[in-house]
Amino acid sequence: MDNSILTLLKDLTNAFGPSGFEDDVINIIKEKANFINSERDSINNLYLGLEKIDKTKPIVGLDCHIDELGFMIEHINENGTLSFIPLGGWHIPNIVSNSVVIKSSSGELVKGVIGSKPPHFMTDEDRKKLPTLKDMYIDVGTRSKKETEDIFGICIGDPVVPDVDFRYDDRTKSFCAKAIDNRVGAVCVIETLKALKDEKLDVNLVGMMTSQEEVGARGAAVAANKVKPDLVIVFEGAPADDTFYYGERAHGAIGRGAQFRIIDGGMITNPRLNKYTINIAKQNNIAHQVIVREKGSTNGAIYHKTNFGSPSVVLGVATRYAHSHYCYASYDDVVSSIEIAKALIKTLNSEKIKEF
Repeated sequence: MDNSILTLLKDLTNAFGPSGFEDDVINIIKEKANFINSERDSINNLYLGLEKIDKTKPIVGLDCHIDELGFMIEHINENGTLSFIPLGGWHIPNIVSNSVVIKSSSGELVKGVIGSKPPHFMTDEDRKKLPTLKDMYIDVGTRSKKETEDIFGICIGDPVVPDVDFRYDDRTKSFCAKAIDNRVGAVCVIETLKALKDEKLDVNLVGMMTSQEEVGARGAAVAANKVKPDLVIVFEGAPADDTFYYGERAHGAIGRGAQFRIIDGGMITNPRLNKYTINIAKQNNIAHQVIVREKGSTNGAIYHKTNFGSPSVVLGVATRYAHSHYCYASYDDVVSSIEIAKALIKTLNSEKIKEF
């Protein structure tokens, strides 16, 4: 067990960083990855290792997105409660009655609760309907708009994230946190770069920590044009299916290793690169699983069709209850993803990449 990985998982998942507001996450990454140069752009992407490029070697991008699902304050109501909009793809029933943190314009982290009409006041028709965002509000315990503004400094446009603290159980090697999608990816990028920093490789490695994936992979679109990678390894906190599929039917189970995606809603993975990487996992006895998904996507959807098209492979860490406040994932799956990436990178050179 590597305690440094656990500490990094804790620090990054606990960090405040919804889409467009990734600054706190960036500061942690810069501190933890101080062994390599870093550069931030205007959209809040962070690049690791971009300054020292050997132009005689191809560029392998190590991608992850660092934003998390969140909300934004849309209106301050007369009774002090806050109307809000989603940042990212929430399933509405997962939201109500949960605790959240608002980063107010005054700089304070304000805790609140997402509320809705209590069942005591619901009609029979109300009880039959699924709640909508218009039925919900964030309550910070105030009694008027003036109190909310004056006491907490909350303004329209302030960002919000789930209020969840990281926890880990060594007996199961599972951890529970918010933002596992995709702070696990950031951990994988940092640990892969750290492990290979003194290796003599035939490729340049560039970490691409991208913003705003949850609202349309916007950061990846900028990163693809800035870095122009020749190949991309995408690390992702991928939805697990082992709470409703069982045994061999579950292809995205926590604790069974990194997930390889053959297809999703945004990309048919390059079959040559996918097969090659799966064989590397097999040859090195690294736990892995293969999954086919109709919906959802990753930053790979951007990279594989930008510029001249970068062959991209996705290494997913299975995440139970993705896009909700509380998620579970396995420490072992994080390690499997890192080990597969390391083994793949060591085999890459210009000629090999051209084969994909």
